[in-house]
Amino acid sequence: MRGARAPRLPRRPLHGVLLLDKPIGWTSNDALQKAKGLLRAEKGGHTGTLDPLATGLLPLCFGAATKFSQASLDADKRYTATLHLGRTTTTGDLEGEVVEERPLDCDRAAIAAVLARFTGEIDQLPPMHSALKHQGRALYEYARQGVEVEREPRRVTIHALELLEWNAPTLVLDVLCSKGTYVRTLAEDIGRVLGCGAHLSALRRTASGALTLAGAVTITELEAMTPEAREALLHPVDCLVADWPALHLAEADAGRFLSGQRRRTEHADAPAVRVYGPDPRAFLGSAHVTCGELIADRLLSPPEVASQLGIPATFSATPADAGIEA
Repeated sequence: MRGARAPRLPRRPLHGVLLLDKPIGWTSNDALQKAKGLLRAEKGGHTGTLDPLATGLLPLCFGAATKFSQASLDADKRYTATLHLGRTTTTGDLEGEVVEERPLDCDRAAIAAVLARFTGEIDQLPPMHSALKHQGRALYEYARQGVEVEREPRRVTIHALELLEWNAPTLVLDVLCSKGTYVRTLAEDIGRVLGCGAHLSALRRTASGALTLAGAVTITELEAMTPEAREALLHPVDCLVADWPALHLAEADAGRFLSGQRRRTEHADAPAVRVYGPDPRAFLGSAHVTCGELIADRLLSPPEVASQLGIPATFSATPADAGIEA
């Protein structure tokens, strides 16, 4: 007779951002569910999918942080990309079958000249082996059936493309790019212009917006920690919007802002600001400023605000009234 199974610990409200160094072979959702279980968090999400073959920074949002995950999704990304020149594959990466092999006839100067052509705004054709949807199905599902779907090129921005290492046939690049960039496609396009073909043999995300791998933790490290040590790794919710302008409110205005009321402000017009209450400083949510009005976009609940301070909720949600409060 089997022994009694140990009771499962209950999930709990937890608010913050975990910087995870995702291992190779894991899907982003695999990593999220593992971390969510180890932290016993009630609610969690990730901020942009990393392919199973990719490693590196995967910010995981818990509780109130999920309200601001879009900011990280929209942020620029940085990668270390390893290209294998002279060989193309069916998928553009290591998973695919080899389609063609060509001899290499390029030096460092020729590579640098080609990289310059891919810096700035460029058009990319989304790869068939991607999660992009067509008529409700991911493109990779069509690709697995041998079906080619017509796709429209997408405009992306390569802010920086630096050659880190060239040891034929391996080319290592530092890529700073806008959201929606397919580094696999970039690798293939660079190989095509060089005349030898290429595929992506390794990819590591090193930054997402202002967040970097500094302080990121691996799954193995997370498993070895105590519950208290795991929770101590959480970054505050507002780290996702740390590069937005900050606006501070007095206590009375903070309470009204949390209830959704518009406020008068001398702050310049801005599409996005982060809003704080009085000392002790507490992040209240995001807003935009238009014509001298502070208009809430995403708000934390009073309990979520209080959780940052480790005290009971102190901001009361004043019933909203018509108009703008002075």
